[in-house]
Amino acid sequence: MYSDGSALEQLPRDECLRLMASVSVGRIIYTRRALPAVELVNFALDHGDIIIRTDGGGKLAAATQHSVVAFETDRLEEDQQAGWSVTAIGQSREVTDPAEIGRLQKIGLTSWASGVHEHFIRISPEILNGRRLRASSPQTPADHPHSVAS
Repeated sequence: MYSDGSALEQLPRDECLRLMASVSVGRIIYTRRALPAVELVNFALDHGDIIIRTDGGGKLAAATQHSVVAFETDRLEEDQQAGWSVTAIGQSREVTDPAEIGRLQKIGLTSWASGVHEHFIRISPEILNGRRLRASSPQTPADHPHSVAS
């Protein structure tokens, strides 16, 4: 993917958090029944932590309690061959403090799935890795390293 002249830029933590805050959907990667599982979820950031609102009795809530999980967000602009991706890895935990739950209920995070979603999961990123991809100047077929000249 990167051998076509694209430029890959590593992003500092503050830029990763800024980019994550610019989108509302990401993917949580966790273990379910000893296998990797990925769920598309909407989320919000709260003081640098990732907050997910879900059903307290669901598989996601049960599988992520006090587990190490990964979380990924991105934005791609295929027509410009550009975009960014941020991956966070950290401990997930159920929010149980009534005052904190009350505060999180007011941050505007809603679940797209139907049903009651009064359960909050907090992920505290210990590792935050971000990359920005920008295509460099377009190459002609003769310039491309894998092209065959006629």
